[in-house]
Amino acid sequence: MSTLKVTNIQATGETASRAVSGICGSWCNWDDSSSVNDSLNISSLSDGGTGINTVNYSSSFANGSYANGGAARESSGGGEAYMRLSTTHTVSATRWICETETGTDIDGEMRTVSTHGDLA
Repeated sequence: MSTLKVTNIQATGETASRAVSGICGSWCNWDDSSSVNDSLNISSLSDGGTGINTVNYSSSFANGSYANGGAARESSGGGEAYMRLSTTHTVSATRWICETETGTDIDGEMRTVSTHGDLA
């Protein structure tokens, strides 16, 4: 396999280019049974109990200063659901907690996370 090394990348049809380091390093979409629906750079998803999942990366990040974002949808349809980071935040994994607006941990109907940063 060949390796293509670039500083900036521009998609066909786009007028602006972007830094390669700004491209998403991983993302994951999973459901309330902790089954991964689709992902990029995710080796596994660990179930840590109600609303708690650890996303394990196939390729580690260069350091722990990467940026995370997450969103969730509550399965009961009765309110908001949020994703927040746990204390586990390493170059190879991030633990997420899904909870209601009142702080109750729940297995949201759909959970999505993305991580931006340089890979090792």
